Amino acid sequence: MPNTSRAPADASTDPEFIVRGQRVVTPGAERAAAIHIRGGVITAISAFDDIPARSPVHEAGDSILMPGLVDTHVHINEPGRTEWEGFSSATRAAAAGGVTTLVEMPLNSVPAVTTVSAYREKLAAAAGKLSVDVGFWGGLVPGNLGELRPLWEAGVVGFKCFLVPSGVEEFLHVTEGDLREALPVLAALGAPLLAHAESPGPIETAAQDLVDCEPCRYANWLASRPREAENDAIALLLRLCREFKTHVHIVHLSSSDAIPQLHQAKLEGLALSAETCPHYLTFAAEEIPDRATEFKCAPPIREGENREKLWAALRDRTIDLIASDHSPCRPEMKLSQTGDFLRAWGGISSLQLDLPAVWTGARSRGYSVTDLALWLCRQPARLAGLEKHKGSIAVGCDADFAIWNPDAMFRVEPAQLHHRHKITPYAGRELAGVVETTFLRGRKVFERGEFQSSLVGQVLRRGIL
Repeated sequence: MPNTSRAPADASTDPEFIVRGQRVVTPGAERAAAIHIRGGVITAISAFDDIPARSPVHEAGDSILMPGLVDTHVHINEPGRTEWEGFSSATRAAAAGGVTTLVEMPLNSVPAVTTVSAYREKLAAAAGKLSVDVGFWGGLVPGNLGELRPLWEAGVVGFKCFLVPSGVEEFLHVTEGDLREALPVLAALGAPLLAHAESPGPIETAAQDLVDCEPCRYANWLASRPREAENDAIALLLRLCREFKTHVHIVHLSSSDAIPQLHQAKLEGLALSAETCPHYLTFAAEEIPDRATEFKCAPPIREGENREKLWAALRDRTIDLIASDHSPCRPEMKLSQTGDFLRAWGGISSLQLDLPAVWTGARSRGYSVTDLALWLCRQPARLAGLEKHKGSIAVGCDADFAIWNPDAMFRVEPAQLHHRHKITPYAGRELAGVVETTFLRGRKVFERGEFQSSLVGQVLRRGIL
């Protein structure tokens, strides 16, 4: 992970501020505590009643006081496809969901972030629009080997690639040959490689078997992206990880069949990590109606038994973290009227719902809020090299908090979502966990449905955080 640094806050004129609660989630523990903040940074964590005279206090009461969520897999799409999603709408949705840090994927915007010039366009597009902090992944595509070091030095926190077509022409997928050229460069930089791990071969074979199939049936979409595609791609990535000693991160793991090889690789001590997504932990293929293209994503949502194995892999730390893979589009691209799974855009909008979606499934399986903080806060921050500032309630970290009621239930109403477009498979679902207040560097950015008027989110750049 890269080292990060930032100038110290000026504490001489900034008064101390306290946020306290009976259920404060610090690394590995939940306890009553008072968090002392100065200059947007946590300066101390003390006993609940240890409050200096005249210091302003925000009371979390019996609600959970957790680190702000860090979502390292978000497609915001601005510039170029801002009509799909933009910085303003995405970061408002994040704040409403207790997410205080996003790391955006390099594709779906135009241009894709595969060159330094494109990265600069991205930074310009974000300026003045952020409700929360945002960092950026760079892209690895055929032919941009010479851009990797300049992008890293410019401030991206790592690199993303696809092993199959990405769905947009601006971001081509890589071959094993491309990876063999790039991985030594990334290893020398200390940069992680995030990989969409599906191999083309099994998908092409499945397509031959599905000629003239009924495209509105979810079962046919599932069959078109078989588990073998993920399993084969992950096996290739693990071989290359062993050979080049590069940190490889598997994004949106869907196939539970790949878990044993990931577990073995971790036992070997490989520089490997993996994520799954709320939708893979919430839904099951058997429950998805035909024509319901709001559920389409790639890799696909698989069977209920597969879902339970993903949950188990979170317990034994084979899967390190959970990220949304928030991938919105214009509503008409979901082809809701025809219900054609094979032609509809594959992506799920869920950024605002990360916390309650995961908590609803986690608590029914015996997991705790400290598990949630590990998966949704601390481990994503570590992946992006942000762990010195984000993802934990600890002295020296930014005062980023999500305060939420774990027992409150709500029904997902699309009109209450702040994503640019409201199509989501969670519509109408009952979830547990209501976000009440979100703090970013000690400043309240969201409280009980209301946003503050000034935008205080910042761009995060590796090395100058």
